[in-house]
Amino acid sequence: MFGMINLVDSLRLRIGIGTDVHRLVDGRPMRVAGLDWPDESMGLEGHSDGDVVLHAICDSLLSATGLGDLGSNFGTSEPQWAGAASSELLAETLVRVHAAGFTVGNVAVQLIGNRPRLGSRRAEAEQALLETHGITVSISATTTDGLGLTGRGEGLAAIATALVSG
Repeated sequence: MFGMINLVDSLRLRIGIGTDVHRLVDGRPMRVAGLDWPDESMGLEGHSDGDVVLHAICDSLLSATGLGDLGSNFGTSEPQWAGAASSELLAETLVRVHAAGFTVGNVAVQLIGNRPRLGSRRAEAEQALLETHGITVSISATTTDGLGLTGRGEGLAAIATALVSG
């Protein structure tokens, strides 16, 4: 046991968890996992574009590196982030993570909700994140079998776990 702790300490491996939830509303385009979903009739409400997957990824990276959370870095008191694409938030999060001396190992994120149906575009989203941001992300999705705000179709949630080293 002590040998494993020394190995983890010597590699400076750190894990972070991030969660995000946004309400679905009429009149906004749907953007999830960095992709546009033009066939969806509702989008996510938020200070930025509301992409719960990218927000959860940002939160997990900020958590792992001790840099706070999405709200403390890009909150509603920061007008320059109003209406921002979440890919911009992720790019800036990565700048801050790297400036703090960390490298991203990987991120796993799960979308929770009834729509959009992620399965057919999962590989596309993962590849886009790798190409655009240089990080390996595994994306999965689930429903809550009709329970809660995601089950009733009122919103979407995402939970992410990031592994970083530094």
